[in-house]
Amino acid sequence: MMFPNLNAEQARKAMSNVQVAQLIGISRASYSSKKRSGKFTVPQINTLLALFGCTFDYLFETENGGGAWKGGDFVCGRR
Repeated sequence: MMFPNLNAEQARKAMSNVQVAQLIGISRASYSSKKRSGKFTVPQINTLLALFGCTFDYLFETENGGGAWKGGDFVCGRR
């Protein structure tokens, strides 16, 4: 799992990979692959940010903390 926060927000909204994939206009297999590789397009990223109401730094923080959100900013509808 490359983006644990993306997976967590998806789970909070009780959304399947199929549902999210449909919203960003790709197949479930492509969505799963992109979650592993990190190769989302800018429009796909913008849709995911709007869908989950999160900042880019938070939603796409990697497991090793790369690009990590480090502040106390408003993120995903909570502080």
